[in-house]
Amino acid sequence: MRSIVMAAAVVVAACALGCASGGKGGGAGGVTRVVLDTTKGRIVLELDGERAPVSTANFLRYVDERAYDGTIFHRVVAGFVVQGGGHTADLAELPSHAPIVNEWGNGLTNGRGTIGMARETEPDSATRQWYINLADNARLDIAREVSGNAGYAVFGRVVDGMDAVDAIAAIPTGEVSEEFRNVPTETVVVLRARLIRDAQ
Repeated sequence: MRSIVMAAAVVVAACALGCASGGKGGGAGGVTRVVLDTTKGRIVLELDGERAPVSTANFLRYVDERAYDGTIFHRVVAGFVVQGGGHTADLAELPSHAPIVNEWGNGLTNGRGTIGMARETEPDSATRQWYINLADNARLDIAREVSGNAGYAVFGRVVDGMDAVDAIAAIPTGEVSEEFRNVPTETVVVLRARLIRDAQ
């Protein structure tokens, strides 16, 4: 119950800032587009605010706060995912808002090019980190003991810029510490994250 209340608060706060509000950035059915300008190129995301309202509002809250600007892709697993949103170039973890409810049963699946919420084993533990699927990762849609008996919530997809995502995925990785085992040897930075209407 506590997670649901927190998630509702996130939705209200984020939508008060203009989530899925139409114009150049939004569209019918709660579809919103966000641009990630990275050091490997531009990635355009289409977020599904209708089927993943909590995850979408949460992501847009960080975008509105410019909290993704200057973050890096700190984890790259070839043929699986690239992950970012939570660390600086020196791998310092950034502060986050309260965790959100896991929307893994929303009908969106972890196919190549989709974006989902990264989390700990606890299903309702996602905050600011996200990942982009490099392949069709059906196992992320399944409730397994290793993932807290829940899948991973998808909330959108890449509609332009998978070449940039694949370029990030092609970077060799190394182990920096016990916690950071798949760190790209070339630092890839999210320079700017903006709603389409704000990205001009």
